[in-house]
Amino acid sequence: MMKKVTPFLMFQGNAEEAMNYYTSLIEESEITSITRYGANEAGEEGSVMQATFSLKGQEFMCIDSNVKHEFSFTPSFSLFITCDSEEEIDRIYQNLLDGGGALMPLEDYSFSKKFGWLVDKFGVSWQLNLPY
Repeated sequence: MMKKVTPFLMFQGNAEEAMNYYTSLIEESEITSITRYGANEAGEEGSVMQATFSLKGQEFMCIDSNVKHEFSFTPSFSLFITCDSEEEIDRIYQNLLDGGGALMPLEDYSFSKKFGWLVDKFGVSWQLNLPY
């Protein structure tokens, strides 16, 4: 029987930096495990062979791909966060926007008191929502 479904993020050399960044921005988040490539293994020594981290209790897996590829993340898959306050949504949005780009600026939309959609510096897309 299937136990769970876990989102999986494939980075190209900056998985650990991304995990540290995300867990520093979102409260109640942590890196739970990291397995690194050793000398003479398929990936670059010290890079992330496999890791898990959680953001507000949602578990994620990630790797540093040892195969270079032409594709990256796409905005058609994004992480959706429901924020509790205007301060929280403003802080997280501005931090994630640093080095990234806005897809929908942080504004009051008809479906939300405040909403923003962006791509962070790692290429991962985020939707941040502050409901009415």
